[in-house]
Amino acid sequence: MKAHVEVSTSLNRTFRVQQLEAMFDVPPQEKLSLQWDVDLPLEDKHWNVGLICGPSGCGKSTIAKTIFTDHYHPSLRWATASVIDDFDQALAIDTITNALQSVGFNTVPSWMRPYKVLSTGERFRVDVARRLVELKSPVIVDEFTSVVDRQVAQIGAYAVQKFVRKQNKQFVAVSCHADVIDWLMPDWVYKPATSDFDWGRHRQSRPTVSISIGRVAYSAWELFAPFHYLTASLNKSARCFALFCNNSIAAFCGVLYRPHPKTKNLLGVSRLVTLPDWQGLGLAFVLVDAVASYYKAVGFRMHMYPAHPVFINAFRRSPVWQLVSEPGLFANSSKEGQASISNTSALAGKCWFAGSQKRPCAVFGYEGAAFPDKKFARALVDGKIEDHDSDLEEVL
Repeated sequence: MKAHVEVSTSLNRTFRVQQLEAMFDVPPQEKLSLQWDVDLPLEDKHWNVGLICGPSGCGKSTIAKTIFTDHYHPSLRWATASVIDDFDQALAIDTITNALQSVGFNTVPSWMRPYKVLSTGERFRVDVARRLVELKSPVIVDEFTSVVDRQVAQIGAYAVQKFVRKQNKQFVAVSCHADVIDWLMPDWVYKPATSDFDWGRHRQSRPTVSISIGRVAYSAWELFAPFHYLTASLNKSARCFALFCNNSIAAFCGVLYRPHPKTKNLLGVSRLVTLPDWQGLGLAFVLVDAVASYYKAVGFRMHMYPAHPVFINAFRRSPVWQLVSEPGLFANSSKEGQASISNTSALAGKCWFAGSQKRPCAVFGYEGAAFPDKKFARALVDGKIEDHDSDLEEVL
């Protein structure tokens, strides 16, 4: 794609403008203009993600608008009482929820709120998700991550590129922030300030984050409760674990003993939540896999009872979790963690959930490896040591 881009502005030489010309020795002009000769060889290779990057005023938006004229949409209309209803009515609900989850916007209660009350980070993610499912490729997002915290920007960029590549779409981010490059992993980068264009080399490096997992007090649940997709309740007898990412708490896992007519060493994951700022990296799955491996090392079996369709599909794909029962329903729970059931077979069967509404839950059992150090695992699950350090590079 080649283009000559020129922006011209007529200059009204008012008295103050003439004063400025005199003060700073600026030659009198009738018109101000900026020009760029752009050459983007985007037809030469297959690509999914591109980045136009540079400082403010270097022509990024103007060039994107000129090169991708039919695809440049500076803003979307948000007018309904819930962001889920702002999406094109022709879209299936599964398509919408998959897009929201894939860009790291996993807080289901926020999907039912109007756009204007969402946090800045939530607005960023839902706006990108809607563009990716409503607009034709290439999807152009100007001011990409410009208004969000840099941690949210980096994690959001990683989640977006993963979804774009999975869907085999084309996406172009326009941003003044170079710190997203390693996370967005673009197939090409164009820098208008220097007219530099690079293919591919930015995908050679992958971002890394440091994590640790450990027991935490029950009170930690208060931080995560507003973001769980079922209820904010958690049985007081739950053993609580958290994943810390770059020394900040990011994900939570609550574990309860599950009574069973045949299996006496069965535990179940009651709550699994990631804070919004960290959603999109798969941290919840890193945490639950680790906790299940610790308990397996000390002789327990772990079950997971996901009700959310995206969680169910993720556990289906997992190499360490095996489906025990397909999604189904059984009697309501009068108190979280204590099911009201009419026969013992239901305990082993179709679902487990909290709250007053019936939800189709699946049952998955952990079949992965036990943590190799049994003594360490015992100390960790009993809360006698603080945490287990690890690295997340392989996940990214």
